[in-house]
Amino acid sequence: MTLIHLSHLVATYGYVGVFAVVLVASAGVPLPAGELLVAAAVYAAHTHRLSIVVLVIVGALGAIIGGALGYGIGRSAGAATLNRYGAVVGLGPARMRLGQYLFLTHGGKIVFFLRFVALLGPFGGVLAGVNRMPWGRFLFFNTAGGAVWAAAAGVGGYLFGASFKALGRPFGVAMIVVTIALVVALLFWIHGHERALQQKADALLLGGAAS
Repeated sequence: MTLIHLSHLVATYGYVGVFAVVLVASAGVPLPAGELLVAAAVYAAHTHRLSIVVLVIVGALGAIIGGALGYGIGRSAGAATLNRYGAVVGLGPARMRLGQYLFLTHGGKIVFFLRFVALLGPFGGVLAGVNRMPWGRFLFFNTAGGAVWAAAAGVGGYLFGASFKALGRPFGVAMIVVTIALVVALLFWIHGHERALQQKADALLLGGAAS
């Protein structure tokens, strides 16, 4: 969607439209929430019909609440689906415990930074829920990530206008490339250390019981 189309959406639906799109996107639906928030900030700067302070608050609330909804979906429907069909794709009980262990130890970083990665951002809450990240820890990093993300997108769009969106595209692509590279490297590292990591996961989650 172009800046013109997004600005038209903002002009038509205002704060409600921004909140709804950001909430749904943060719950796991891949919508251009970041671009919309930037477009809303540009619209606010040019027309003064919207308050940038309210926009940032609305965007942050949508991101935080949507992330919490995604967590709930992941913890219930996502986890149930993996419990039933995970073994078909190589995600049996042992590897699911390994995923939970990784989210217990590194979930905060994942939830916070994934918010800023185009295309992948909507799935932070869902992944945290599927891997049963503790609710209190998730809530903290989901709130921090949503607030910082909304402030960065909103204030950046308000101060720098359309040029901020233009810079955001190559930055987003670069973030996707870097993220994919890091994920691939992480998967290789996990594969090389899977036995030791599995023992740690089982010791933590099963009290040392064998997998």
